[in-house]
Amino acid sequence: MADPAADFYAHPTAVLDAGCRVGAGSRIWHFCHLAAGAVLGENCSLGQNVFVADGVTLGRNVKVQNNVSLYEGVVCEDDVFVGPSVVFTNVKNPRAAVSRRGASYYQPTYLEQGVSIGANATLVCGVRLGRYAFVGAGSVVTRNVPAFALVYGTPARQHGWLSAHGGKLTFDAAGQASCPETGEAYQLSLDKQSVSVMSESCVTTPSGAVSIHNS
Repeated sequence: MADPAADFYAHPTAVLDAGCRVGAGSRIWHFCHLAAGAVLGENCSLGQNVFVADGVTLGRNVKVQNNVSLYEGVVCEDDVFVGPSVVFTNVKNPRAAVSRRGASYYQPTYLEQGVSIGANATLVCGVRLGRYAFVGAGSVVTRNVPAFALVYGTPARQHGWLSAHGGKLTFDAAGQASCPETGEAYQLSLDKQSVSVMSESCVTTPSGAVSIHNS
């Protein structure tokens, strides 16, 4: 149970093992369990029945919805959203009769800033999702996902691009597009395999709105 003097909130049913680290302003709800080596940044939110294992790191403002288990090897940068009942794995060839435990067996799953994972999606370990990538509900991700890409299906395939704000990007003949909600500009690479922001940085304001600062 959390220290009542702590600068974060943990519901009385939550279990926080000695040694876990929780940032200021975070909220940990019913029946969650944080292992001793778990690290949560500031202003994170864990919904009901979330497990965070040793070696898992969550950045600032990460939101994990109900019934998600984050196993060793999972890293989430700032502003990541994980929908309800998303499934993470960390071993590609599990066998009940074969012990495959520890860093030498676990394969990492890395979610860059602003990634969103829809409800009931499954991420096979060993993948990296680029910043602001978006995985549709019920998808099975088996390979890396580019930044700003929209993927869905089983297995997940790319079906377009989304802005940092979540708006659909429609590129013109010059490979340029703007977010329909914010107007921020984006550039499609010549090989049409990646998207970059036509500015120096992309950040989330304290209100939660995405703001891209021009260079």
